[in-house]
Amino acid sequence: MSVELSPQNQLKLIVEKTTKFFREKGFESARLDTELLLAAALKWERMKIYLNYEYPLSEAELNACRELVKRRATGEPVAYILGKKDFYNHSFKVSPAVLIPRPETEQIVEESLKWLHSCETKHVVDFGTGSGCIGLSILAEEPEADLIAIDISLDAIDIARANAEALGVSDRVHFFNCDVGRFQSESIRKLFSAGADVVLANPPYIAVDDQNIEANVKRFEPSQALFSADFGLSHIRSWAAKALEAVSENGMVMFEIGFEQGRDAKEIFETLAGFQEIRIEKDLSGHERFVRAFRSVPKSS
Repeated sequence: MSVELSPQNQLKLIVEKTTKFFREKGFESARLDTELLLAAALKWERMKIYLNYEYPLSEAELNACRELVKRRATGEPVAYILGKKDFYNHSFKVSPAVLIPRPETEQIVEESLKWLHSCETKHVVDFGTGSGCIGLSILAEEPEADLIAIDISLDAIDIARANAEALGVSDRVHFFNCDVGRFQSESIRKLFSAGADVVLANPPYIAVDDQNIEANVKRFEPSQALFSADFGLSHIRSWAAKALEAVSENGMVMFEIGFEQGRDAKEIFETLAGFQEIRIEKDLSGHERFVRAFRSVPKSS
């Protein structure tokens, strides 16, 4: 199946035909996908589409539109086609080397900023940084914060470095290309002598045999950032132990988890002597989505 775009088509008709085509393909955000891709093909701001509905496209412009529409028709995510994704007030470079930032993950940034506001120092550690969207968003909002960002993928580190440069926060980031589970906590203590005020992670937490994962997520996004052994709990377990080593005596740890992993994640953190309080928190959709742990009972308790 394909969408027919011809030189006689004005932009409004092309938008309508492409949107209909994407809906028939089962894409939930068909209209938004259409506008983003056509704007990218034309090198326009998205708003310009609304102001130029009667614009007749040239053959070269149509070819550019066809190419992006064709890629989306295969199921390739719009973020990878565009090479960027908006997250927490900023645009982040992305590629198939990193997960596409999700809106629910912004809650980690919000809660971390609230916590850091009460901290004398503002040291942050981001496990499995990927594009850097979590840790770098914190730096962009909190000028006194500094960050240690760790990822096993060198390609991901390169993407995160580019995002740090684009946000103007490179001088406050220390990147480490290594496996979080094998990371030496001494490296953190050399930079943050008392430990991190906040340790954050969006670890791989999908079970290897999970049948409910969206096909195109499995097909296009990096498997090592998605899947974990032991029913999706292996990385949560090993990273939680590393977080305990990294966090300061008054610090906070916050991980994103699967919506059915709350009980197991809490049990994992409870087995690590050193955490005084552990909470399972819900996202804006009401799903259990985060485990938050403290080295000491927080003042808000």
